[in-house]
Amino acid sequence: MIISLAYPDKVLSPNARVHWAAIARAKKKAREAASWATISAAGSKANLAPYAALESLPVSIRFYPVDNRRRDMDNALASLKAALDGISDALGLDDSRFVITAQIMPSDGRSRVEVVL
Repeated sequence: MIISLAYPDKVLSPNARVHWAAIARAKKKAREAASWATISAAGSKANLAPYAALESLPVSIRFYPVDNRRRDMDNALASLKAALDGISDALGLDDSRFVITAQIMPSDGRSRVEVVL
């Protein structure tokens, strides 16, 4: 299953220096959007039930930035934390069971993040 998400808001970067309330709003929005995107990718909430019983789940993350500037993988993953929490909410699976691999892909002009389960 491929879950397509918007590229993380720059407010969610660990390097951002913004008010805590702005960060909280961005986290809530990212978490809810990822949860709905997961349900949408599965077709229905019922199709996600088998994931809850898994001991581990391979998760491949592909970041597609808007341009080809260099990006830090650790900042990219940290910016995606709220979205990964939303995915785990939808799956009914604790995100500590995710086995994550990640890549920053060359830009194709459409910024997004693809999470492959």
